[in-house]
Amino acid sequence: MMKRNLSVRALAAALAVLTVSASSALAGARDYEFQLVASEVKHGPQAEVAVRLVDRRSGNPVPGAVIFTTRMDMAPDGMEVMTTSVENLPEKEPGTYRFRTNLSMAGGWRFKVAAKVQGEPETVQGEVVLKAIP
Repeated sequence: MMKRNLSVRALAAALAVLTVSASSALAGARDYEFQLVASEVKHGPQAEVAVRLVDRRSGNPVPGAVIFTTRMDMAPDGMEVMTTSVENLPEKEPGTYRFRTNLSMAGGWRFKVAAKVQGEPETVQGEVVLKAIP
């Protein structure tokens, strides 16, 4: 009887360790964050905006993400309907994603980004606010 109780306890302990290990190994979309490289950008038709995608757990940049949705608007200045196009540029530095856009006027701009990260089933979404300066 005592031998059986020890076996049950050992099995329960092993399952607990496996459960904790498996849940901590799985990432989620909330484990990633987009960060502005520069919070101020010179306004104009060839403005370049760069964001870094970071794994919050390690602080490391995440290279190779596929950016598939972008939106640039002036929501911070109360003009959400004022949008502009965004063009993806080649990735020069791993984990840093660059974009060309027309920041037609100085002020606050909101940049929304959605990406797929390799091995992550959920879409990683982010939103940053930058300031276009004259």
